Amino acid sequence: MSEPIITLQNVTKQYQVGDSTVYALKDCSLTVQAGEQIAVMGRSGAGKSTLLHLLSGLDLPTAGTVTVCGEQLTSLEPAKRADFRLRHIGYVFQSYNLIPELTLQENICLPALLLNGSVSREFFSEITHALGLESRLHHYPAELSGGQQQRAAIARAVINRPALLLCDEPTGNLDSQTGSEVMTLLTGLADRFQMTLLTVTHDAAVGAQMQRILRIHDGEVQI
Repeated sequence: MSEPIITLQNVTKQYQVGDSTVYALKDCSLTVQAGEQIAVMGRSGAGKSTLLHLLSGLDLPTAGTVTVCGEQLTSLEPAKRADFRLRHIGYVFQSYNLIPELTLQENICLPALLLNGSVSREFFSEITHALGLESRLHHYPAELSGGQQQRAAIARAVINRPALLLCDEPTGNLDSQTGSEVMTLLTGLADRFQMTLLTVTHDAAVGAQMQRILRIHDGEVQI
């Protein structure tokens, strides 16, 4: 068997709130194989988003090691973590995080321009067609529905063909029908472009679409 795409070893993340120590994650160990599609489930505040932040290198653990695509993120300097994320990780935020002053096309292309200075027209067309965005490319985020903004955020996350796609409540702001459509698109893209997919969700229907469910309870990962 090949090396896992994700390995967490004894990872703890804690915060100091006044005189109290709050544990977002407690001594978590975890492996994920390339190509897996996994739902991360648990109550609000259980540590789900913290896990994604650590896997993406947006945050570092208090203790333990996080290894993604063979690179130990905990040993990288901030600039190198940012470069690694740009090359290997796509991140879909619950709040979309589109730049309001840029058109949909400009938002989607931004990571590719930052990485390569150019965009593959063929891949851009393939992604925007798959996500049904061709007719909205010259619109600004404020002119789009929630579902269209979420699809744009997905397109931006996959434009660099990441090995790992992390999604934080990608259907949380959507109605049930649009949410189901978005999840079908996400799993289809992961299959088509051989991406490993981890998605945080509260929705049991979303969890049922995944190959595996990781449950987090009070900062502890239950495999």
